[in-house]
Amino acid sequence: METTESRADASDNPNNGSSGDDNTSLENNHPPPLLPPTSAPSLVGTESDNIFPDSTLQTTGESIELPLPAPDNADAGLPAPRKRRRRKKQFPEMISSAAAVNGLRVIRHKSGNRSAEEIDGYGDDDPSRRRRISSDLDVESLIAISVGFPVDSLTEEEIEANVVKTIGGTDQSNYIVVRNHILARWRSNVDIWMTRDHAFESIRVEHTNLVDSAYSFLLEHGYINFGLAAAVKEAKLKSPEGSSRGDVIVIGAGLAGLVAARQLIFLGFKAVILEGRTRPGGRVRTKKMSGGDCVAAADLGGSVLTGINGNPLGVLARQLGFPLHKVRDICPLYLPNGKTVNPEIDSKVEASFNKLLDRVCKLRQSMMEEAKSIDVPLGTALEAFRQVYRVAEDPQEKMLLDWHLANLEYANATLMSNLSMVFWDQDDPFEMGGDHCFIPGGNDRFIRALAENLPIFYNRTVESIRYGSDGVLVYANGKEYHADMVLCTVPLGVLKKRSIEFVPDLPQRKKDAIERLGFGLLNKVALLFPYDFWGGEIDTFGHLSDKSSMRGEFFLFYSYSSVSGGPLLVALVAGEAAIQFEQMSPVESVKKVMEILKGIFNPKGIAVPDPLQVICTRWGQDQFTYGSYSYVGIGSSGDDYDILAESIGDGRVFFGGEATNKQYPATMHGAFLSGLREAANMLRVDKRRRSKSNNTNRSLTFPEKKLFENPDSSFGNLRVLTDLGSVNLESSFFVTSWIQMEIT
Repeated sequence: METTESRADASDNPNNGSSGDDNTSLENNHPPPLLPPTSAPSLVGTESDNIFPDSTLQTTGESIELPLPAPDNADAGLPAPRKRRRRKKQFPEMISSAAAVNGLRVIRHKSGNRSAEEIDGYGDDDPSRRRRISSDLDVESLIAISVGFPVDSLTEEEIEANVVKTIGGTDQSNYIVVRNHILARWRSNVDIWMTRDHAFESIRVEHTNLVDSAYSFLLEHGYINFGLAAAVKEAKLKSPEGSSRGDVIVIGAGLAGLVAARQLIFLGFKAVILEGRTRPGGRVRTKKMSGGDCVAAADLGGSVLTGINGNPLGVLARQLGFPLHKVRDICPLYLPNGKTVNPEIDSKVEASFNKLLDRVCKLRQSMMEEAKSIDVPLGTALEAFRQVYRVAEDPQEKMLLDWHLANLEYANATLMSNLSMVFWDQDDPFEMGGDHCFIPGGNDRFIRALAENLPIFYNRTVESIRYGSDGVLVYANGKEYHADMVLCTVPLGVLKKRSIEFVPDLPQRKKDAIERLGFGLLNKVALLFPYDFWGGEIDTFGHLSDKSSMRGEFFLFYSYSSVSGGPLLVALVAGEAAIQFEQMSPVESVKKVMEILKGIFNPKGIAVPDPLQVICTRWGQDQFTYGSYSYVGIGSSGDDYDILAESIGDGRVFFGGEATNKQYPATMHGAFLSGLREAANMLRVDKRRRSKSNNTNRSLTFPEKKLFENPDSSFGNLRVLTDLGSVNLESSFFVTSWIQMEIT
């Protein structure tokens, strides 16, 4: 074997209980996002289907490898499992629009005395046709809501873009219908490049201005015509004719950086990515594991698409033809002695846990009404209510409650004592609906496709960003890069460590937000076995601990056999255990995991073979992350995500990544959407700057255009010059002391 280290509503009393009907997932898909499952097994389509001998220890930056011996064969099986709901979200008073999507409630836009279908130009005297049109509009509204648009108002982005002349009037109502129609039409076929002419079809000519406005907004902000379909890729790597915009340096080749760079190039910018690692993807990392005849792809970071409705990663999966595996919500739990948890006790404790959260929610509402500045740890509040209502006093019940708390710590990547009771789940109202899914083969398939043909310079660890009225200077590995603007997409953990110097310093407002927001830790142990001994009918099973402080240690196992290409198990380490895990020897960690597995399966007559290869992550020690994903700490709120997203230096320095996305923090799709958001923000600033100046676009550093006749290298439509006489383009990176790019 080889080991690698990689970095309930029935009453107020929680003891009275039924589990209720709340299906909301516990997990937020925080960047190593592994959401607890939601429904029965199957391979599902994507978004459109749901809607409209010797051990050696090598330490490297991301991994430690240990060869281990291979095993014998055995039969498999698990006891009859039960379905288990995961509950994280606790803002019922704010979820009306989200509930409308999940419950398919009919929503209609009205303007004066006329219904939406009339003002949109669909009006017809035939009642049956009007009913069909009304139904179509309901679907279009639901699609718009699923991607984050409000039901009957404009977003801040739309208001800033002046999509209509008068806010709140008839034009706004008409615009919303037109916008939703264009959006829904592209979402029905994401393999095409939707042109402006397509947008005009089926809309009356008198609404030309609204169509122009809606189409331009949706296109520039990445709501339509994004992704990796052949037609989209071809268009994205060509800037619009006659549009030559500024030069942009993107720091970080994670999801946010890759998506932003693609969109910036399409919008007419010259963009280059500086990446500190020797690979793209950031916290999305898929590692090929192998041993004997077995091979599997293990997602060591972000892994689950959390809610497929409206999810841009679901769009990418459709475009690339990737099947989605719906994560099944059957999760048997096992005691420390390996015995299955009593189903009745299991149900009772789960219901009590949910009711404790309900009590905390009510307390929070009272506190917010009377003293908005007061905050306490979520863990403190839950423990207080547990003692008051005498919940889980029996040892087995206490272990079960600890398991649910560990699951909550996993969802937030931190200890309960670090979470804000008031705002820990502030992103609830925006949660995307639909199934939680795995991508067979791992999420690196997305990364490779997104990175294709982009100018990425690897092994470029950024040391400082200097900005002023004339542009920005970025220093990396002793080299200097000049540009008009810079987009910083490094994780919050890097900002907290102050690994990058900003000159001038960051505004105090942003520094305070960086300090208040939390950046937590989740680790994984991925084990490749010679065969699947645990059975293929489930995707998860859990293990209880008799030590509360270590309740998150290997508390949940994910089976990736159906999606990884081989018999792969991944054990999660959350909370305090995730911190202690990074101080342990990987050999000791693997030994503990194997003891748990043998304790569960050996009494059933199932032999547990030795793994062929093991990988242990160490995300907290990774100098490019210093953790896993963000959370709302005590004294923080969702506003801090917005503050992190604010540009500085009069539109010179911009920020992206999951920790800048208030609606979808700690998720892969949150990072993706932040990249599109910042590309649009840069376009807006560039337009404003050019409207105030008659100066033409300046080049990066080198004036002699004729040099581009023989560029040193090219990436898609970008030509790159270096000061080196020759460059090995097959290597993972190459050095430049100055570069200049030109769109061809």
